[in-house]
Amino acid sequence: MTILRRWFAAILLSLLACTAANAAQKEEKVVYHLNDASNAAAALKNIRNHLDASPNATIVLVAHGPGIDFLLDGAIDKNGTPYDVVVRELARRGVSFRVCNNTLQGRNIDRQRVLPEAVIVPSGVAELSRLQWQEGYVYIKP
Repeated sequence: MTILRRWFAAILLSLLACTAANAAQKEEKVVYHLNDASNAAAALKNIRNHLDASPNATIVLVAHGPGIDFLLDGAIDKNGTPYDVVVRELARRGVSFRVCNNTLQGRNIDRQRVLPEAVIVPSGVAELSRLQWQEGYVYIKP
C-alpha cells in the first residue's frame, strides 16, 4: 500500500509542477473598458502602472460612447494637457486603442478626428465581448 501511495504522490506532484509551469508561461492579456472620458486620465495612468509592473502584458483599451472623447484630435485633460502624447507613448509600449464606429456614426464624428494610434472597430461592446470570450482577455473597468 505504501508503494501505491508513493506512486500516487509522485504523479500528483508531477501534475502540479506541469500546471505551475503552464501558468507561468501563459500570456497576460487585459482589456480596459472606457465608456466615460472623465476616467481617461486615470485609465491611462492605470495602464502605465500596469505595464511598469508587467512589461510583457498585452493591453487593449476599448472606448465607446463618451469614452472615445480622449482619443479625438485636440482632446485635453482637465489640466489642459493633450491626451495624444500619453496615447502615443503607450502605443509605443504596445498598447492597442480601439474606438467604436457605432459611437462615431451616432455622434456624427468624422473618422479623421480619431488619433492615428487608435483603430476603429465596428462596435465597442462587441469588441469587448470578442476579446474576452474568443481571445481570453481579462476585463478591467477603471
